[in-house]
Amino acid sequence: MQWPDPLGLVIAMKRISQSLTDPALNAAPYPFYDRLRQMGELVFWEEFDMPVASSHAAVSSLLRDKNFGREGPAFDVPDHLEAFYAVEAHSMLELEPPRHTRLRKLVLHGFTSRRIKTLAPMIEQLATQKIDAFPRGNFDILEHFATPIPVLVIARLLGVPDSMADQLLRWSHAMVAMYVAGRTREIEEQAAQAATEFTEFMRSYINERRATPADDLISELIAAEEDGDKLSTDEMITTCILLLNAGHEATVHSLGNGIKACLETGHVPNESTPIGPLVEEILRFDPPLHMFQRWAKCDVEVFGHDFKKGDAVGLLLGAANHDPNVYKDPHVFEPNRSGKVHTSFGGGIHFCVGAPLARLEMEIALGTLFQRCPKLRIAERPEYKPAYHFHGLGKLIVCAD
Repeated sequence: MQWPDPLGLVIAMKRISQSLTDPALNAAPYPFYDRLRQMGELVFWEEFDMPVASSHAAVSSLLRDKNFGREGPAFDVPDHLEAFYAVEAHSMLELEPPRHTRLRKLVLHGFTSRRIKTLAPMIEQLATQKIDAFPRGNFDILEHFATPIPVLVIARLLGVPDSMADQLLRWSHAMVAMYVAGRTREIEEQAAQAATEFTEFMRSYINERRATPADDLISELIAAEEDGDKLSTDEMITTCILLLNAGHEATVHSLGNGIKACLETGHVPNESTPIGPLVEEILRFDPPLHMFQRWAKCDVEVFGHDFKKGDAVGLLLGAANHDPNVYKDPHVFEPNRSGKVHTSFGGGIHFCVGAPLARLEMEIALGTLFQRCPKLRIAERPEYKPAYHFHGLGKLIVCAD
């Protein structure tokens, strides 16, 4: 990994070692990101075995670079993971044009801004119900607020009964565990089993909706059509699973990280505080997803490094959001911040399709929480999960009395 500088000298890409399970990294990765940015636009992270980009300029550029995509090199799928990767095969997140273009257009027929806006009263009602049920004294606000609201929103959006929420969570947690560091054979088998069960449930539910349409996303996806083309059942199943896994996991962490940031800094929203900018600062300051991977579609030179077709590069979204060349005092939580948009929802053709829903959930849930609980405070030291990719708290003990 070398390239010539303008004087003809050979410069080697700098390398760095940092354990992905280090508690210090998972609690506060931003000092490490500062070190990375000082080492160059691309640095080889040994534990990932690939170069990573950490500046806002490099991450933003690679998110939109058509020479890089989400489809990695082909590999032999182990027998015990066939069910898991059968679902992944139809995921917008893992596809490139023209399949991605077709699938995204069809999905957006059902996932419209109009439909998302109609969910606002339901989200407010859910938030109010959860707050009314808060225990007295100290309690984990992740368990009682941040976790149940997103899964119930997705369930109702899909038209799935509330009674399925706990099962949906179990399936989602099992499948998402495939993306964190240090996965084991047991984790893989649990993910495959969850994929099998989730698929069987969704197939049955989609068939039911084909016979009896309702006012829900599944019925909309069944009816969606683009130039005479429709989604297959497998594509609908994967889309519903993706919306739950990606949308729920990220929104839970965003709510938890946001509550922590507001309480620790004193930037608590009130009637005179616009909630929209506060949510955007939460997403910039402590985002739920910190690394998104891309693969070179062809031999290409980027930021002084020659990538071969199939080579991987990691885009550090959390690092880009703390780039001092873009954000003044990036490690300061400032809800009135103005400037470039954060990278937390990705960019380019893979920009998060669920971003409008995530923003709406956060605005309503956080606004309702702080309005109803003006005395809310952190009661115990927050604990982050030992998982690098999804950056979030394991628990957040608070008191509302």
